[in-house]
Amino acid sequence: MIKVEVRLFAYFREGRGKKQVMELEEGTTILEVLEKLSIDKEEAKIVLLNGMDGPLDRELKDDDVLSLFPPVGGG
Repeated sequence: MIKVEVRLFAYFREGRGKKQVMELEEGTTILEVLEKLSIDKEEAKIVLLNGMDGPLDRELKDDDVLSLFPPVGGG
């Protein structure tokens, strides 16, 4: 098992909190975490693993930090 800190932003926090530590099986991908959190991959517009952008099929490692952002509006 690995532990990953998941940080949620904007409306992703609703009903989930600001951040959580998840215990996951080794080999779990970012996409699988989105599924566990019931977040559609199309809604996750910015996904950072340890501060770096990249594909959703990356495998997570122990002590990783995953940050998830929905679409950001503004003007």
